Amino acid sequence: MNAITTPSTSASKTASGSHYKAPGRFTRRVFNPLVSGLVKLGMSAKGASVLSVRGRSTGEWRSTPVNPLTFEGEQFLVAPRGETQWVRNLRVTGSGRIRRGRRTEDFTAVELDDAAKPTVLRAYLQEWAWEVGAFFDGVGADSSDEQLAAIAGKHPIFRITASR
Repeated sequence: MNAITTPSTSASKTASGSHYKAPGRFTRRVFNPLVSGLVKLGMSAKGASVLSVRGRSTGEWRSTPVNPLTFEGEQFLVAPRGETQWVRNLRVTGSGRIRRGRRTEDFTAVELDDAAKPTVLRAYLQEWAWEVGAFFDGVGADSSDEQLAAIAGKHPIFRITASR
C-alpha cells in the first residue's frame, strides 16, 4: 500500500486536542447555502461540490459545500478548517455522496496519514488557496515540504473512490 492510501493513525484524536477553525455567521448563513444552491443548479465556482455524509449519531444526511481535488488520477477531500463535523462523520461512516451539478455519486473514503499529506496539500493549495488559504497558517503551495508537513496534522485529507 503506498503512502497516499495508508489509513491515518490520527483518526483517534480527541475533540479537545483537535484543530478547528469555525466558520463565521456570514459563511454559515449566506455563503455556504449560496454555494450549495448554485451547485444543485449545476453552477459551481471552479468545481465546488456538495458533500453529504450520514451523521454519526443520528444517521441523517448532513451536507456542506467542499472543494474536491483531483490529483495524480485520484480524488481527495481536504478539510481546510480542520476537524469539522463532516470529517468526524466521514471517519465513522467511511462513505458518503458528492454532488456535482445534477449528478450525485456515492463514494468510499480512506483517510491519509500525515506523511502522505504534503504533496496533496501542495496541490490543493495550488488549486484552492484563493478561497481557503487563510486556514493554512501562512503556508502556501510554494512553501517547503517541511512547512507543509508541519501543518499536515491540522488538515484531515480523505482519498475518495466512487462506489461501484
